[in-house]
Amino acid sequence: MNRRNLFFALGAAVAMLLSGVALAWSANKIDREVDDAINVFKDEINGAEVFLNQAAGYLVFPRVIKAGIGIGAETGEGALRVGGTTVDYYRTTSGSIGLQLGVQKKSIVIAFMTKESLDKFRNSNGWSVGIDGSVAIIDLGAGKTIDSNNIKDPVVGFIFGSAGLMYNLTLEGSKFSKLDKGTT
Repeated sequence: MNRRNLFFALGAAVAMLLSGVALAWSANKIDREVDDAINVFKDEINGAEVFLNQAAGYLVFPRVIKAGIGIGAETGEGALRVGGTTVDYYRTTSGSIGLQLGVQKKSIVIAFMTKESLDKFRNSNGWSVGIDGSVAIIDLGAGKTIDSNNIKDPVVGFIFGSAGLMYNLTLEGSKFSKLDKGTT
């Protein structure tokens, strides 16, 4: 098999892998997974509960899978919570080209710290990081503390629970699209 065919076959394998991963979860399944991810977030990061209570709303993706062999793709489903209640469901997707090989799983919490940033997100038709808004990534390991007095950004992202060989802390280029699953 020549390199071009190998590259195409590997890219197709990545696409097939991602098409079946984290897609088509039911609303109830998403809510259960989001609850679990929030509990892990609160257990690993001191002050997380207070921080989430201060947010106007937060978007949680309990399992985002990224796979890449030259061409990479990332996807996951999650829920937007306002006042601790799910109000909408979303899918995150992104793609990349470059030197990459492997698979990564991570959880993401994006907190909208102002009503204005939350409203802008909710009123958008497919919100993209870096185009429609920026997300300040907070790099905290397990056992660390969120100091909400020092966080002044209107949109703050946390990536946690990362596992796999493609570890990176970025949301740049990620697109968030609303799903039609209804709310529970």
